[in-house]
Amino acid sequence: MVKELLKGGVKLYLCEACGFAYKEKKWAQKCQEWCQQQHSCNLEIIQHAVPLE
Repeated sequence: MVKELLKGGVKLYLCEACGFAYKEKKWAQKCQEWCQQQHSCNLEIIQHAVPLE
């Protein structure tokens, strides 16, 4: 399950495995599934990540 975070009025979704944030829940879910199965990050997925700051 991904974590929801409200940052500056924008809802972000966090991969709880690696901490990357996404605007779309589907990317956070894909990231978390990949992280848990492969114990690594997928460059095709994390290119959709957004900065938390």
